[in-house]
Amino acid sequence: MLRKKRFEGIIGWFLKNMPAPRTELHYGSSFQLLVAVILSAQCTDRRVNMVTPELFRHFPDAESLSNASFEEVFRLIGSISYPNNKARHLIGMAEKLCRDFGSEVPSDIDSLMSLPGVGRKTANVIASIVYDKPVIAVDTHVFRVSHRLGLSDGKTPEKVEADLERNIPENLRATAHHWLILHGRYVCTAKKPSCTECGLQEWCREYERANRQSASDSE
Repeated sequence: MLRKKRFEGIIGWFLKNMPAPRTELHYGSSFQLLVAVILSAQCTDRRVNMVTPELFRHFPDAESLSNASFEEVFRLIGSISYPNNKARHLIGMAEKLCRDFGSEVPSDIDSLMSLPGVGRKTANVIASIVYDKPVIAVDTHVFRVSHRLGLSDGKTPEKVEADLERNIPENLRATAHHWLILHGRYVCTAKKPSCTECGLQEWCREYERANRQSASDSE
């Protein structure tokens, strides 16, 4: 199947079956979303959502977090993966927001990536969710699903991002990130994908290959 046809079929299915997906992280402002996304690196959204209510109660904005001590932040995020690094990143991020951006979360990708703890994936998440920028954040779920479906053969997140953005209309890119991440989280999981229950079978390269192999083995 041509890649263009895969994209068309998959986008059509998602538009019909998941028209308004949203991030599963809980937040009350763009700053709080940035904090939550930084914390979510190599950690589940569920765990992050358990930690952030108390963290945001103590430090609801950039100004308050910039004045926090490492010990205060570490105590509140200790159950998150890599709490030492993330505590330092959060405080450094808040300090830079206050110093260089008037305490506001910037919309520009390069500006976002200048913040401690913010890589390209995190910057794209913030830009797409907060500012509806036509970018797609590629995390482990999106990377895996894109390869299995046959949407990209890119060896790096940047190359997968380029393939997705080349084939997904600008007005759907922010939404497409949620489509792929949620599909990877609940259907096309890493260890045991639910292929028999997946609505994307018709356009999935991996499912297509498995069926061809099964047919060949039965001959």
